[in-house]
Amino acid sequence: MVMSVLLKLLFPAPPSRFVSAMSVISLVSLANTGLSEIRGKHLNYSKFWNVNVNNNNSNEKRQMKLSSKAGMLLLYTPAFLAGAASFFIFPHHALRSIILQSAVTLHFFKRIFEVLFVHRYSGFMVLDSAIPISLSYFLSTATMTYAQNLTEGLPEPPIDLMYPGIVLFVVGICGNFYHHYLLSKLRGKGEKEYKIPKGGMFDLVICPHYLFEIIGFYGVSFISQTFYAFSFTIGTTFYLLGRSYATRRWYLSKFDDFPNDVKAIIPFVF
Repeated sequence: MVMSVLLKLLFPAPPSRFVSAMSVISLVSLANTGLSEIRGKHLNYSKFWNVNVNNNNSNEKRQMKLSSKAGMLLLYTPAFLAGAASFFIFPHHALRSIILQSAVTLHFFKRIFEVLFVHRYSGFMVLDSAIPISLSYFLSTATMTYAQNLTEGLPEPPIDLMYPGIVLFVVGICGNFYHHYLLSKLRGKGEKEYKIPKGGMFDLVICPHYLFEIIGFYGVSFISQTFYAFSFTIGTTFYLLGRSYATRRWYLSKFDDFPNDVKAIIPFVF
């Protein structure tokens, strides 16, 4: 039953061991990172940049730290360049491929734009965390565009999700940007302390920006309709669920007035 549904939704599996292996690796590694967040072992950026290293002062001295702005640029720039380069490496003319490449490239362009012009920073990023995250984004972008290239000439899936995917992607990228903008307005000039976010969907969940990021990635998967795209998106979903759970736990520990009815990422549920 499940297999018959997948056959209607996805392109046939590509004749590429690399893409098949990356599909499994992306899903498992991202899901495992989400579980690590729940267990308290965080990737060291944002409000968690010094959680792990403070448990061991000697380890903290050995860690190389970047400013948050430089670290975030390191995360997103290679993936953006991979997306932009894909137009030249895979100069195909199929509409689905063009939209997929455009969506992935726009996603990381938006992130770089936010780093430069929207986000406010109060901490650092540990290089040991920045490098694997940057590599993950780069490899996922390169693999996703390559997997899409392998679908050229194949029959389209019986159920076409491309146009619903475009809608989901636009909703996701706009909602994510809006809530990042609200976060940037929490602090005045020169302020670095964290505050409880207000406005938008922050009254329902503490990580609406993650929720919309998930929506955007499902939009990318619908546009692509490849097994790799869905594997990466499902893995990302598990990671952001774990990250949002850890974020809510952090706010509860730091603010006595944090509202208990505000969930982590899914309104009224989780």
